[in-house]
Amino acid sequence: MKTKTLKKDKVNVITLGCSKNLVDSENIITQLRGNDYEVTHESENDDANVIIVNTCGFIDLAKEESVNTILQYAEVKKKGGIDKLYVTGCLSERYKNDLEKEIPEVDAYFGTLELPGLLAKLNADYKHELIGERIITTPQHYAYLKISEGCNRTCSFCAIPLMRGKHVSQPIEVLVKQAKNLAKHGVKELMLIAQELTYYGLDIYKKRELPKLLRALSAVEGIEWIRLHYAYPSKFPEEIFDVMAELPKVCNYLDIPLQHASDTVLERMRRQITRKETTDLINLARKKVPGIAIRTTLLVGHPGETEAEFQEMADFVKEMEFERVGVFQYSHEENTIAHDYEDDVPAELKADRANRIMEIQQSISFEKNDEKVGQTLRVLFDRKEGEFFVGRTESDSPEVDNEVLVPAAENFARIGDFAMVEITEASDYDLYGKIV
Repeated sequence: MKTKTLKKDKVNVITLGCSKNLVDSENIITQLRGNDYEVTHESENDDANVIIVNTCGFIDLAKEESVNTILQYAEVKKKGGIDKLYVTGCLSERYKNDLEKEIPEVDAYFGTLELPGLLAKLNADYKHELIGERIITTPQHYAYLKISEGCNRTCSFCAIPLMRGKHVSQPIEVLVKQAKNLAKHGVKELMLIAQELTYYGLDIYKKRELPKLLRALSAVEGIEWIRLHYAYPSKFPEEIFDVMAELPKVCNYLDIPLQHASDTVLERMRRQITRKETTDLINLARKKVPGIAIRTTLLVGHPGETEAEFQEMADFVKEMEFERVGVFQYSHEENTIAHDYEDDVPAELKADRANRIMEIQQSISFEKNDEKVGQTLRVLFDRKEGEFFVGRTESDSPEVDNEVLVPAAENFARIGDFAMVEITEASDYDLYGKIV
């Protein structure tokens, strides 16, 4: 007598949006593998019968990408290519009711904090013993460490509190345990991420404790670089600069989204800081941490932004000469404070203003890169691409910043290792060199 065997589900997780979403996907993968599921991340093979789409709902372009991805897999499901389709993440948190009506082919939608419910749909247990363990999808030598969830700020343009809720810090001992587990598996660089990094600890310790956390993480054996992302400028805990100067493992690098430099726009944005206070903070950072690389993000086209206000920001970028700059175009988001204003800056003008900022930054970036020619810098190598080994300096985070390219024909670099590189040539956003 033949016995029928049931084929076990194979799951493919698709991640859209930011590094915080990536950490959430890694936790989904870890939990499912802990339940003996075969799980892949963004696999190009068509052999998975269950798809989980982890969505982003930050701005219009991100929402459009998320909806299109869901529709793509809904069509595959209709044709019998997959058995189950689940959706989680920010878009699902924010628009669950609308999505259920518009795309009923999805088997279930889950919010940002509903991992146990998603697992239950797959007949998987939420394993508490796996908290602190995490299978990473990045190259083995670096990982993102989410130190908190949510945000208590009320920036006029931002929908993140609607999707991620209030700020909740992870205890220091939990984060140290995670860091030790990551180091045990070969991670050398930690990127600390949060919706607001500098608020860390206020909810559970009643004071800002990022400096204390940095000291604890610096003591973890095997971790060599610790990098700070998404630090809110208002009420910035200046002790962070002292810790950065004191601890060699904490990179001289700060990602601090400033958003604008016109006081009138900053007030409409509800950023709780002025241009002068911002300038003083950046100058203090450079004084206390010589050589610090400052990355900022700016927002163009906020409702009411005049040409004169935009020019204030352009002049500010020229004046401050940031090492790294990214630009977003304003997106009119429902249920935000700015949604009550008229979205009165035309799309073409938003794009033009974004391009003008990046043209200014391109010139600054080249000058700063050109100054590095002849210097020898410590480089962490991420990959081999074509004829080059590709790595990063202390001044650069993966995916978003500059890279160092070393010709593979004349040099050998081990992926995931550090090497000293003499810089021989510079372009707008990349450095070229040779290993010494």
